[in-house]
Amino acid sequence: MKLSPSRIDTGLPVVTALLAALILSLWVRSYFRTPALPERSFGMDRPASAPASAASSPASAGSSFYNASVPVPNLPGSWPAFRGAKRDNVAVESVTLAKSWSESGPPKLWTVAAGEGYAAPVIHNGRVYLLDYDQGAQADALRCFSLADGAEIWRRSYPVTVKRNHGMSRTVPAVSGNYVVSLGPKCHVLCAEATTGEVRWMLDLVRDYGTTVPEWYAGQCPLIDDDRVILAPGGKSLLMAVELTTGKPVWQTPNPRNWQMTHSSILPVTVGGVKMYVYCGSGGVAGVSAKDGSLLWETTEWTIDTATVPTPVDAGEGRIFLSGGYEAGSMMIQIRPDGRKFSVQTLFRVPPAVFGSDQQTPIFYQGHIYGVIPGGQLACLDLTGRQLWKSGPQHRFGLGPYLIANGLLYLLNDTGRLTVAEATPAGFKPLATAQVLDGHECWGPMALAGGRLIVRDLKSVTCLDITQK
Repeated sequence: MKLSPSRIDTGLPVVTALLAALILSLWVRSYFRTPALPERSFGMDRPASAPASAASSPASAGSSFYNASVPVPNLPGSWPAFRGAKRDNVAVESVTLAKSWSESGPPKLWTVAAGEGYAAPVIHNGRVYLLDYDQGAQADALRCFSLADGAEIWRRSYPVTVKRNHGMSRTVPAVSGNYVVSLGPKCHVLCAEATTGEVRWMLDLVRDYGTTVPEWYAGQCPLIDDDRVILAPGGKSLLMAVELTTGKPVWQTPNPRNWQMTHSSILPVTVGGVKMYVYCGSGGVAGVSAKDGSLLWETTEWTIDTATVPTPVDAGEGRIFLSGGYEAGSMMIQIRPDGRKFSVQTLFRVPPAVFGSDQQTPIFYQGHIYGVIPGGQLACLDLTGRQLWKSGPQHRFGLGPYLIANGLLYLLNDTGRLTVAEATPAGFKPLATAQVLDGHECWGPMALAGGRLIVRDLKSVTCLDITQK
């Protein structure tokens, strides 16, 4: 069939318009789609030598390397996960820790530059692991340093676009045996070999499980429990367990209420002889069986409209302490066995002026709860919800982190001032203070192993020697 000139004249613009619309549609879809993780095979990241200056410069564009020549002394101590080995932010150190310093403060052993954010490290077998963000390359970068001197041993990167939103990184990896696992700002999970950084497996929780990336990006820190990684993706599964060595699913907890991922992390706890995982989702708090992921209990009595950040705290004997910012205050619930499942009872609520937490997770220690409350003061509660003391307006810590070691509280304020105080319900008893960082927004959780305390500000990570001299 031949087309007349008139048909050709009228047909070409229509075809052109249709092609243009199709091209524009494909471009829009690709531009706004979350980038998928590239498929990798083991050994894809070829070893290369890292320059000596790598320990003092941020991650370079898209780089992955392994530098086997970096010495890794067998230093004592371990801080293998968010809030330490027992997820309680309490350390039992084998060395004597300093209770006072000279005017210059505790010695600085090393400092490395980092991408903008609040992501914090873990420590294991003389190595330090940090999930950084490389703004120039637009990539998450899992980095491994020597605890001795900060020399970078290896780095593994994958592409993901993250825009500044109160920093870019804010999660803590977990390490166990020969594996380290990280969860990135846009909910990408990476498992690598702890010694070489060789990639074992990756997950994209958004693509594979329908996760909604929280506002201000992911704050959940992965949990390694024996031979499994425990995650709370929301979306298709409230919680899930995958094999540590392969990333293959073991069990998934249904999510019929469609609770979404929050900034809170998962707490392992045992109640009535049953091990469970407690998680604050967007619509409440739930406990699921560590054995098979079945739902054991849930409550909608605790929700925060703006952001759920602190992790639940195990206060012993089936008590779970919950806290938050944005006028949420805090609450203690009691979990008890009830047939095949468990009952949940609210023991008390505490108004935010008495005890709440904007960002950091409070610490349960020797029958009392310690935490920095809205307004920045440190406070101590007993197990009835009664406030025993506050640190006073002259001792404020903003949104900075804190931990307890050998009966001592170590607290870092927003601008990098470190304070050591006695951890006692008798009152706030500061012993020493020093400016250890010259920065701002020093919000990343601290890590402590063998008297080496790792702290960070917005753009750098520093290792301090806090042993008694």
